[in-house]
Amino acid sequence: MANYFTWIQQFTETRLTRRLERIAREKAQRAQKRTFKGELFSWLDAIVFAVIFVLLINQYIFQLYMIPSPSMVETLLIKDRVFVSKTSYGIETYPGGPKIFDSKTPLRDEIIVFYNPEYDSKGPVFDVLSQIIYMATFSLVNIDVDEDGNMRERLYVKRAAAMGGETIRFNDGSASISGAGQSYFTNEAEFRGTHGYSTAPHQSIEPSLYLGINAYGTLLGYQDAGLGSSAPQHVVQSYQKVSNYQGLVDYYQVDHARTRTVHQIDPSDLAARAEYARYERGIYVPHGYVLPLGDNRDNSQDGRYFGPVLQDSVIGRVVFRFWPFARMGGVS
Repeated sequence: MANYFTWIQQFTETRLTRRLERIAREKAQRAQKRTFKGELFSWLDAIVFAVIFVLLINQYIFQLYMIPSPSMVETLLIKDRVFVSKTSYGIETYPGGPKIFDSKTPLRDEIIVFYNPEYDSKGPVFDVLSQIIYMATFSLVNIDVDEDGNMRERLYVKRAAAMGGETIRFNDGSASISGAGQSYFTNEAEFRGTHGYSTAPHQSIEPSLYLGINAYGTLLGYQDAGLGSSAPQHVVQSYQKVSNYQGLVDYYQVDHARTRTVHQIDPSDLAARAEYARYERGIYVPHGYVLPLGDNRDNSQDGRYFGPVLQDSVIGRVVFRFWPFARMGGVS
């Protein structure tokens, strides 16, 4: 009997021990699962917090931006990365939304960031999503690209070249400015030198090429008037001298010459007269607007083509280049 009770005791202890071990293992497994989930949620929480933090910083304080085009060469080169102050001219409440604390306005010669007036939107959802991804990845990922994979420019970076009340006009690539109430124009280079502004704006096209560039525009004017075969021989010869030229073309001047020719062929055409007068009078900048121009004048899609932009559409100012390291420093 004693042996039987001993066996019962041992059997019971063995079963209880095994059960306790099984319970301990299951408890450990459950604890392990809870820990994994906890770690996962902890990481997700940290990532979401970091993304929101980055978005808030980019939206309300400063934004990282990569230069996508050569329009600001030599001041800013393609793929330069810069800090854009988002507080210089007021704080944008949300991408594309109204601004608050906007008592400050852009000053002449500042390098400004503004919404591209010619941007072809893919819809508000895509626009917001693409900006969120761009800002959250510190400008490393941009899904807003064209069919060739090139980055579409929702934002432009240019220099504030003319202010409200002023008129600026261009001839053979050279700009001249007339201040508010003035009846005369001053060459921009002279104006900049006199007032101590940046001398970075420049032309890349050799002045000698403008005879051929104007001839090209003139020939287009004769074609528009249906008189392509009647173009003067000296115009044809001037164009032939540059017909094999492969460099940059000042298309603003080309269109200036084209509209002048169409107007001269038929002075009674009021539409042609108005189009030509737009070039002759120059670009007037209304109050509350600014005219942005690229420093690389011959390779810049800027205010010459889309006109002055509202000061409210200017969302920031470029203040610092942080990449590449060799050219790190302030931007002016």
